Amino acid sequence: MTGEITIALSKGRILEQTLPLLAGIGIEPDPDDLSGRKLILGTNRAGVKLVVVRATDVPTYVSYGAADLGVAGKDVLMEHQGEPLYEPLDLNIARCKLMLAGYAHRPLPTRPRIATKYVNSARAYFAQRGSQVEIIKLYGSMELAPIVGLADAIVDLVDTGNTLRANGLVPLEEIAEISARLVVNRAAMKLKHDAVTALVDGFADLVELAR
Repeated sequence: MTGEITIALSKGRILEQTLPLLAGIGIEPDPDDLSGRKLILGTNRAGVKLVVVRATDVPTYVSYGAADLGVAGKDVLMEHQGEPLYEPLDLNIARCKLMLAGYAHRPLPTRPRIATKYVNSARAYFAQRGSQVEIIKLYGSMELAPIVGLADAIVDLVDTGNTLRANGLVPLEEIAEISARLVVNRAAMKLKHDAVTALVDGFADLVELAR
């Protein structure tokens, strides 16, 4: 493998579901690094390291070349519109849906207020519908916004829907199917072509086997 390869991952569900894929292509993080607070993890593969960053930062690390490859949710990539990245593969993990959610029997006003951290995705969705909307950017506890009257509805990721139900909300419309995607730095694809391509192909074979 020519040159050092750095793969950017985010803590939580994506990291947990990416580790078996990495193991499937022969890459395993150092157990001591993984169990600690280190943000750069060594691996059993010479010349390959993992960096652990915030989910929303993965595209930035990859596009600027701080990482050669990364794994990011499609929701994050949709928000990072225009980032100079290759997106060669849907890893088919960390699946969920980006939904418009609100009250079942409360129609949205003509110009609704929507609470979300997915500002670009929400704005694009309502623009496609030809609807005017006021976006209120929040970073957490989206379900609280309609309850206290801050917003008419929310745009957020929905997996089981349990949190929505617990707060009296329901999914209203699906905006996008979300899953984790493999992303690649454009320069790395050229300068480290053989090494990067081997990793992409390895991931692709595993995804295909899992179908």
